[in-house]
Amino acid sequence: MRKLILNLAVSLDGYIEGPKGEYDWCFTDQDYGMTGFLGRIDAVFFGRKSYELVCPMGPNAYPNLARYVFSKTLRSAEGAVVIGRNVKANVETLKRKKGKNIWLFGGAELTNSLISLGLVDEALLSVHPVVLGGGKPLFKESDQRLKLKLVGTKSYSTGLVQLSYRFKKNK
Repeated sequence: MRKLILNLAVSLDGYIEGPKGEYDWCFTDQDYGMTGFLGRIDAVFFGRKSYELVCPMGPNAYPNLARYVFSKTLRSAEGAVVIGRNVKANVETLKRKKGKNIWLFGGAELTNSLISLGLVDEALLSVHPVVLGGGKPLFKESDQRLKLKLVGTKSYSTGLVQLSYRFKKNK
């Protein structure tokens, strides 16, 4: 079965966007393992806002990946399949489909929703050595405790640290 892997940048204080929605704090000076990661996936999940952020990059943004947009308001999206209902069933079907792993690109609402449904298998967090002091947190407040197992780490000369976790399924 394919894995659903959350892969994103996060500040040291746990934010995925700055206070004004900015992401200019993310390092882009080197590959940080993205080429290898992209070789392990063949599909990507976007929330509506994240998809609209990537859209201006044109049809060549992630050209070899099947793209899925999760939205309650969009009816269609150029170059992507829109999933608006039956999220759990649709994701489970896509995970059972033959192929490589699936990248959970974001955003925060989609990420938290899929985590709470127990559909995310792994998290690859690129922790940037910057404190934003506010913004959009990676995790929302929840009464659900998440258990993860650290399965890998990699540090870079820039101070960026990648942490790879496997989600433990609650029983």
